[in-house]
Amino acid sequence: MPIITVDNIHKNYGPIQALKGVSFKVPEGSVFGILGPNGSGKTTLLGILLDVLKATSGSYQLFDEAPAKKHRQQIGTLLETPNFYHYLSAVQNLRINARIKGRDEKDIDRVLDIVDLTNRKHSKFSTYSLGMKQRLAVASCLLGNPSVLMFDEPTNGLDPVGIAETRELIKRLNKEGKTIIMASHLLDEVEKVCSHVAVLMKGTLITHGHVDEILVNEDIVELGTDNIDQLLSILQNFPASISVRKNDNHIEAIFASGEAQLGRINQYCFEKGVVLSHLRVRRKSLEAKFFELTKAN
Repeated sequence: MPIITVDNIHKNYGPIQALKGVSFKVPEGSVFGILGPNGSGKTTLLGILLDVLKATSGSYQLFDEAPAKKHRQQIGTLLETPNFYHYLSAVQNLRINARIKGRDEKDIDRVLDIVDLTNRKHSKFSTYSLGMKQRLAVASCLLGNPSVLMFDEPTNGLDPVGIAETRELIKRLNKEGKTIIMASHLLDEVEKVCSHVAVLMKGTLITHGHVDEILVNEDIVELGTDNIDQLLSILQNFPASISVRKNDNHIEAIFASGEAQLGRINQYCFEKGVVLSHLRVRRKSLEAKFFELTKAN
């Protein structure tokens, strides 16, 4: 059962098309990243799913049903910078949040333990590091034990320590059974945390699916020899390569990530009568792959 099904969602702000027919499904138990640069429509889409905004056209389902209040009560959300009272402690802030959300205050100790803030639960919010503040915001999302969590740029503005803490928390929550939807403009974040991804660009869905399929890394093997044309010819039939091309004074052979075995390649060329003078592998960057996906849009 998909947790969320998005079907041809459009959102217009006057003449501006913020979303242009977006459709995808979020599998249960996944960490689903909505990836795109600022202004791509990520936050608008989350706002529609949470009934903060209304779609111009199209529809969506929550838990395989028409969206209703009972479904949104199963979703914990963090859409903005944590908004807590600086002069109150973690416990005091969460009591306020619990009352606003209609959650049981008895749940506070449980969620503080999950985000590893039990030892600082009586400390004022103003004394917290950036990472601790974000973890407290996640604790607020966990009140009532929702099965789905929805985050908008969860590591935005954090220092490296805070980013690492938040990423590990997201992975741990997912292992404990939570389905997590997170919007991000950071490709590295999606690669390290998400199992699935939808790529948005200027309101258009470029692609979606499993991260390993969408943001697949490739190994590029550079090969050189005295007779470049002969090398190009024999590599056309090398079974493991995806493609082969001539690039200035060397050949580039493209392999799926981890499939470029230099020893095997060298032996193959030697057996075909070609002695290599240059052989090295480099990994195609995720940034390059992302630019490939979005450059036409």
